[in-house]
Amino acid sequence: MGYRVFRDSQGVEWQAWDVVPQLTERRGVERRVKRSPVEMERRRAQERRLLFGRRPLLTAGLDSGWLCFETAVEKRRLAPIPGDWLRCPDSQLECYCQAAQRAPRPSTAAELNEIANIYR
Repeated sequence: MGYRVFRDSQGVEWQAWDVVPQLTERRGVERRVKRSPVEMERRRAQERRLLFGRRPLLTAGLDSGWLCFETAVEKRRLAPIPGDWLRCPDSQLECYCQAAQRAPRPSTAAELNEIANIYR
């Protein structure tokens, strides 16, 4: 995961990082087995788990990952992730940020107080 901090042309500090969803692990068979009278090694392979690649349900267009931009009061997402975002100039990163869609933020009491203090 890459991470950058930059200031936009208005002087607002943004944090930017990439988010790439990982496959979730699902067990395909029941792991409990009946014991036989004679214990023998039943394993035929090193890995006994059966894994099925499934991703959590994501909003359309986000399944391949997105670039997240965040300030104290705002969060945005840009998909797909631009290939040069880690090494591009801050001015280009600001353009990516402006093109990103606003994303919902959790609204905890602490965050609401912090936002209220900014606008006082």
